[in-house]
Amino acid sequence: MERNVQKASEKIIVALDVSSREQAFDLVKRLSGKVGAYKVGMQLYNSEGPDIVRDIQLLGGRVFIDLKFHDIPNTVAQTSRVMVKRQAFMFTLHAGGGSKMMRAAQQALLDEAAQNHLPTPLSLAVTVLTSISQEDFQQEMGVDKPIAQHVVALAKMAKASGLAGVVCSPQEIAAIRQACGKDFLIVTPGVRPVWAGADDQQRITTPAQAIQAGADYLVIGRPITKAADPAAAAEKIALEMAEA
Repeated sequence: MERNVQKASEKIIVALDVSSREQAFDLVKRLSGKVGAYKVGMQLYNSEGPDIVRDIQLLGGRVFIDLKFHDIPNTVAQTSRVMVKRQAFMFTLHAGGGSKMMRAAQQALLDEAAQNHLPTPLSLAVTVLTSISQEDFQQEMGVDKPIAQHVVALAKMAKASGLAGVVCSPQEIAAIRQACGKDFLIVTPGVRPVWAGADDQQRITTPAQAIQAGADYLVIGRPITKAADPAAAAEKIALEMAEA
């Protein structure tokens, strides 16, 4: 079981949704060896600047840069080159930018990695944010179909564009796995253990349910980062995942 727990812990990506280098470093140090990677999103990246990525890497952490790029193809392609130079483990772009944008980004990614003899970061297309409910989707965004159907269409477009995978709600994992195959990466936020609150997430499941559905990585923030003992919380989640 211990080996299974260790393997499960490597699937946990901790969301460093904090505003200072000190807070981020404290979490990285406390969680060393307990999780697989750390997500740096807009809050921390914009508070501390891009060097925060290197600083976390120097502490031994792999970094998932979650800035959700969404712009014209050339702009996102050039930004993807920066992700290679930053030696990101993963990074995100919005599937809503379309196939031309995603294809340009992936080609730039491969070219930059080859030219500089660097690892190729895993490119992930963001589908529909987990904070959006079906009602929001229909009434505010004007899309009159089930979210899951739309998410699968975006995932198939991302795969056809050459991306490594997608970010999606746990509730769409099984449908994407069926549509895109076992080698397509699925990273899911919106994961809440039974002992944690939902916060502002809408389309959620437990870690065990997400693993059973076929997720490759789980992005977990507040249930770990706001816990009295983050390392113990991470271990508890890893055990739940291993038992699944």
